[in-house]
Amino acid sequence: MSESDEIGETTGLIREDDGQNRCFWCAGDPLYRAYHDREWGRPVEDDIRLFEKICLEGFQSGLSWLTILRKRENFRAAFAGFDYREVARFDEPEVENLLKDAGIVRHRGKIVSTINNAKRALEIVEETGSLAAFFWSFEPRPHARPERFDHATLVKLAHTEESAALSKTLKKRGWSFVGPTTVYAFMQAMGLVNDHIEGCFCRDEVEEARRDFTRPLPKGVATSA
Repeated sequence: MSESDEIGETTGLIREDDGQNRCFWCAGDPLYRAYHDREWGRPVEDDIRLFEKICLEGFQSGLSWLTILRKRENFRAAFAGFDYREVARFDEPEVENLLKDAGIVRHRGKIVSTINNAKRALEIVEETGSLAAFFWSFEPRPHARPERFDHATLVKLAHTEESAALSKTLKKRGWSFVGPTTVYAFMQAMGLVNDHIEGCFCRDEVEEARRDFTRPLPKGVATSA
């Protein structure tokens, strides 16, 4: 067992060749490390990125995120950059073509789900003004978050009350492949929570980004002065 393995098992942190402490899950792969450092947990307002992520989390079901991350560019090419307005127009010919695309996960149910979810996304945007306003309305309040965020805390957080509520709301709206665990992974990645372990160099950076982030509001809701 290496020193990094020992650190990961006891604290949930690894120290890699640049001397930085990171969350244990990104060890051993440069692509994963870059995702951890530059993307995971940093707040996102862009509707396309939000739609992409929740769809890719659905594709991940039963697989590892690294598998999906390695195929992400292929997914983007296959699904019109995850522009939900374009994906909503996909029909059976597009489904059949996607099932032949070896660069993505060829699962009919997940492909059809993505197209369906794009149509449901259009409904949310029509109602609230943006996907961002809808998703960020489920951000946990500070008092609902753990006081200490260590390794033991992270491994217990497969889902939360907020992810269950978002999952339930999405399902009522006709979305699929959006269970509470899938939705919580989406919330972690898109910055609705900061689940970098204490001691990871990204945790403070993400906290600062979240402090500076202006939460999107539904259309018709005025910002407070």
